[in-house]
Amino acid sequence: MLNTLKPAKGATHKRKRIGRGPGSGHGKTAARGHKGFWSRSGSSMRPGFEGGQMPLIRRIPKRGFTNIFKKEFAIVNVGDLNEFRKGTKVDLQKMVESGLVKKMKAGVKILGTGALEKSIHVVAHQFSKTAREKIEAVGGTCEVI
Repeated sequence: MLNTLKPAKGATHKRKRIGRGPGSGHGKTAARGHKGFWSRSGSSMRPGFEGGQMPLIRRIPKRGFTNIFKKEFAIVNVGDLNEFRKGTKVDLQKMVESGLVKKMKAGVKILGTGALEKSIHVVAHQFSKTAREKIEAVGGTCEVI
């Protein structure tokens, strides 16, 4: 019955309640000792603190930067375009519907991995050199948006 469910014997432990009088064995100073930093409330050191010594994170020089104007493209390989029928116009909407593009970012870039067996008309934001060559080699066309 649901009302008789309980954890297996030995599976649970009582929380040790420190600072609750002399009978607990951890009364008065609550196992913190006398005086000093660690006996006070709020005593914890921030990550990277090295006791006043210049921390490692500040001793090492800063390098590089993050380009805030970088555009990240959703990537589709030429080999993945084989699922479309010959002569189809493959645009962004068809790529999203078929699941080739899961998350639209700054656009779609077609890369040259894999082999294309059908001539199709591909519409995307960017094409790599090899992708363009492979699409045009089988009679397809590339259109840049």
